[in-house]
Amino acid sequence: MSSRRKTVLRVAGLLVVLIAAAFTLGDNLPDLGQTLDTLGSAQPWWLVLAAAAEMTSLRHFALQQRRLLAGFGVRMSVPRAIAVTFTRSAISFSLPAGSAVSAGFAFRQFRTAGASRRTAGAVAVLSGVLSGVALILMYGAVVLIPRGGATGNTDTLILVLSMLVIAGLVFGIDYYLAPRRPGRPVLDESPDPEPATGGWWSRAVAATRNTMSDLRRLPRRAWVLSLIHATVNWGLDLACLAATAAAFGIDVSLVRLATVYLTVQLVRQIPLSPGGIGVVEVALLAGLVSAGAAHGPAAAAMLVYRLLSCWIIIPLGLLAYTTLRRGPKAPQTPPVKPPALAGRH
Repeated sequence: MSSRRKTVLRVAGLLVVLIAAAFTLGDNLPDLGQTLDTLGSAQPWWLVLAAAAEMTSLRHFALQQRRLLAGFGVRMSVPRAIAVTFTRSAISFSLPAGSAVSAGFAFRQFRTAGASRRTAGAVAVLSGVLSGVALILMYGAVVLIPRGGATGNTDTLILVLSMLVIAGLVFGIDYYLAPRRPGRPVLDESPDPEPATGGWWSRAVAATRNTMSDLRRLPRRAWVLSLIHATVNWGLDLACLAATAAAFGIDVSLVRLATVYLTVQLVRQIPLSPGGIGVVEVALLAGLVSAGAAHGPAAAAMLVYRLLSCWIIIPLGLLAYTTLRRGPKAPQTPPVKPPALAGRH
C-alpha cells in the first residue's frame, strides 16, 4: 500500500473517531475553567494509588518479555528490561510510526542480550500474541467476578489493592522460578520458519504456523508466566484509570469502566497518531461521559490518566535510554515485524 493511501486512511480513521466523539459529547464539551477547578479538587491518595498501579504495570510489561527471553535461554536483568520498556514506550508515544520503531528498538535490545535473530523475532511476535489474549482475559475477569452490592469506588479500591498484591506475588513467583544459570537456546537447533510469501492470506497462515511452532518449543512455564505478566499489566493499567476516576468523584460501575477501557485500547491499535495521542484522549473522554461521568471530572480524569500512562513516560524513557547506551551494541540485522497488538506500550 502506498504511503499516500496510508495517510488518507489514517486521516479518514481520525475523522471517524472525532465524529463519533462529537456525537457522544454533543454540545456538552467540558469547560476549561471547570476542568481546572476539578483538577484542584482531586483526592491525593487516589492519585498515589493510580501512580503506583501504572508504574507497577510497566514493570510487568518488562517482566513479560524478560520471561519469554529466559524461556528461549536468553538472560536479561530486571533493571535492563525495565529500561528497555520505558525507552520503547517513549519511542512509541512520541515518534511517527512509533510502534514500528519501538519494535525495531526492542528487537535490537534482545539481540544485545544474546538472542539470535530468530529468537528475538519470536519474542516480539509471541509478546504481542500473548498480550492480546491477556487483554481479553483481564476484561473477562472483571465482567465475570461477582461484586454483590458494592459501589463503583468500593470496587475500585478492591481492584487497585488486589492488583498490587497480585503483582507482588507474581513477581515473587517469577523470581523464585527464574533459572540461576543461562539456559540452552531453544530455537537455534530447529529449522528456520517458513518464509511469508504469496498473498495476504498465505502470509497470515504462514505467520500463524510459525508462531504456534515457536510457542510449542517454548517451555510451558515460560509462556504461562508471560501470559500472567501480560494480564497483570493490563489489570494494573485499568486499575490506574479506575483510581484516577475515583480521585475526581466519578462513581461508575467497574464493568462499564472496563468496557470503556477495552474500547479505548482497541481504538489505540489503529495507527492514526504516535501512541494514539489525540485519539485516545478523545475516545476516553467520550467513553467516560457515556458511562455516566460528569464532563468536568471526566476531562480531569482523562488528563491525569494520560499523564501517568503516556506523557510522563516520554521523559522517563529518555533517561532510561541514556543508561542503555552505555551497554554493548546489538548486531546489525533487520528486525522481524511483530503483530499489530504488541501490548499497550
